[in-house]
Amino acid sequence: MTSERTKLAVRGITILIGSMTLLASISRLLVIVPPGNVGIVNSFGKISDNTLDSGVYVVNPFAKVINFSTRLKDIKENIDTTSQEGLSLNLDVSLQYKLDPQKAAIVYKTIGTDEKQLIISRFRSTVRAITANYSASAIYSTKRQEVAQKIDEELTKEIPSLGFIVEQALLRNVKMPETLQTAIQQKLKAEQENEQMKFVLEKERQEAERKRIEAKGIADSQKIIAGGLTNQVLQLRSIEATEKIAESNNSKIVVIGSEKGGIPILIQPESGVSKP
Repeated sequence: MTSERTKLAVRGITILIGSMTLLASISRLLVIVPPGNVGIVNSFGKISDNTLDSGVYVVNPFAKVINFSTRLKDIKENIDTTSQEGLSLNLDVSLQYKLDPQKAAIVYKTIGTDEKQLIISRFRSTVRAITANYSASAIYSTKRQEVAQKIDEELTKEIPSLGFIVEQALLRNVKMPETLQTAIQQKLKAEQENEQMKFVLEKERQEAERKRIEAKGIADSQKIIAGGLTNQVLQLRSIEATEKIAESNNSKIVVIGSEKGGIPILIQPESGVSKP
């Protein structure tokens, strides 16, 4: 009886060990690539060109799978640089980028698993090269957006060659010595006042031109009218007016001809007053 129990116990232990060994073997065959990652298969030092998307895979138990994040990364840097005049500036900039999944194997072969320092070096170099083409006042004020766009465009050209995709490069702040900043602000204020004065003067010039044209039009109109008012025309208009008065039901006496050059005279009997 004891011998049978011993045999059963040994058999149970054997089955348990076998099951655990089987599970361990299966677990070595199964690899899970988590969401937001791609897997690189390293088999005895040989890197597969095919990457594994997120999911469960059966791989060689002797191979090693390295996970690479494809999530968006953000590098924030304070970069000391110089302007076109050689003035010192400090730029608060950031770069948002991510791994190109199709180039993950190349990145692992050429860079490894930590690309940050390489990206930062390129980032700093690009920012300094671009700011050297602009004056300090332009970077601080009028050309700030253009500088940010140039940085973004240049990094979009350079970074993909390393195996990464640039989402956006941002210029968040520009710092400079206080005396220089004050001088630039005063210059900008003077330029704004100058532009305002130009606007006022241009408005006054346009108003003066409008008045001149209006006056010329009135003068021309009066000249045309005066040129057409001959004695014959005046007599004709007088006769036409007299005819309209004569047709009225009001009592009156119309006398044709007078001492005023033949212009009809209207006499109202009620008042005894004559009106030319």
